[in-house]
Amino acid sequence: PEPARHRVRRDVETPEGVVRLQVNEAESPLAWLARRKDKSGAPLIAPAALLAGEKLRRDFTRAGLSPRVTADWSRPADGAPSQRGADAMAVAAIDARARLDAALAAAGPEFAGLLLDVCCFLKGLELVEHERGWPTRTARIVLGLALARLVRHYGLGRIDGAAPASHAAA
Repeated sequence: PEPARHRVRRDVETPEGVVRLQVNEAESPLAWLARRKDKSGAPLIAPAALLAGEKLRRDFTRAGLSPRVTADWSRPADGAPSQRGADAMAVAAIDARARLDAALAAAGPEFAGLLLDVCCFLKGLELVEHERGWPTRTARIVLGLALARLVRHYGLGRIDGAAPASHAAA
């Protein structure tokens, strides 16, 4: 399990009211961006963008798509979960996969891979730029556009997604 000291709760204002979000700041590239400020003191990504990215990651995890690096110690010793529990888990995973697929479709094929890399596989922006052959500081701008589509898909309001001119030169 992740250390509790890295998990923080954030309140994010949405059109429906305040949503409480728990984020592991030690591993989430989005949390890192949300903590950093631009020259005017605004976060590098909007709170709604952080919430949208974390919703995507939660569905990715619930769909069972996260890579496993250790054994699953939550199962009984005989390895056979109860049928009722297994059915409920399977339905929850199928529902999460449907939500994930819908969100990625709403983001479009141009942004789906980037959202998976940053939000779900927790790749840093420098690594994404290197892997894709993008110029330095390009990933943050493209990620802003991708997150804006997710925000709209989830009905969390509207953000323009584009970095201010000061970010383009940063």
